[in-house]
Amino acid sequence: MVTEQNLRAAIRTLGLSSLPVCLHTSFRSFGGVEGGPEAVLRAFLAEGCTVLVPAFSDDFAVDPPPGIRPKRNGWNYEEGPRNPQGAGRVYAADTNEITLPEMGILPATVLARKDRIRGNHPLCSFAAIGPLAGSIIARQTPIDVFAPLRALAEAGGWVVLIGTGLHSMTLLHAAEELAGRRPFIRWANGPGGKPIGVSMGGCSLGFEKLAPALAPLEKKWTVGRSAWRAFPAAETLETASAAIRADPEITRCADENCPRCGDQVLGGPVG
Repeated sequence: MVTEQNLRAAIRTLGLSSLPVCLHTSFRSFGGVEGGPEAVLRAFLAEGCTVLVPAFSDDFAVDPPPGIRPKRNGWNYEEGPRNPQGAGRVYAADTNEITLPEMGILPATVLARKDRIRGNHPLCSFAAIGPLAGSIIARQTPIDVFAPLRALAEAGGWVVLIGTGLHSMTLLHAAEELAGRRPFIRWANGPGGKPIGVSMGGCSLGFEKLAPALAPLEKKWTVGRSAWRAFPAAETLETASAAIRADPEITRCADENCPRCGDQVLGGPVG
């Protein structure tokens, strides 16, 4: 059984104390944590870290307005309406709604804290808690989904994959944008209740192919059964974006017909 002290020791070993960290976590990878996911969060906060997590939710998605069909947008518009769940709903940063199966229990744990701060993006918000939470989250807008990750990099932060792989690293979508790709456009109701376009990332199932390029930056540790992989955010952004510029196909997943990968490689939406 992993204890809070084991977690704090790992954080110190990786040199993460007092730094902002973006966590992508498979809680089950530990095999058991005394105190549950709250203990994981407490360990990072006790070490002086600011904890940033993706807190994405599909619950506010709506279909595009009539006549709005950007090309190269990773969407087969012929499939017809597919996002009824957001009809009549408007996102607010004080909501705790999250797509739990994809995000995991730790982001939900962060959202449940009264002192957390959540970003202004109806579908792909980030949430943070700790000393730098306000400054890291403040720049996120519906059309600038990856702003918290750039703020993390500017603050000397790290991304930590806890029991998961590079396919979970949202920072690599920010690297795609830095490499010149445009984020995909999806829709949610704005404050006035009418659909607005919002930016978001694409397919990430091919991101593990960036592992060789990122290997010199990576720190590894094991806590219980959980394999941790830590990457400095700023250097990872630069290295991954350079690899994508050099070989745009490097991010393509195993599905040759993946519409998102095809449009990503071509540079993203136009029109």
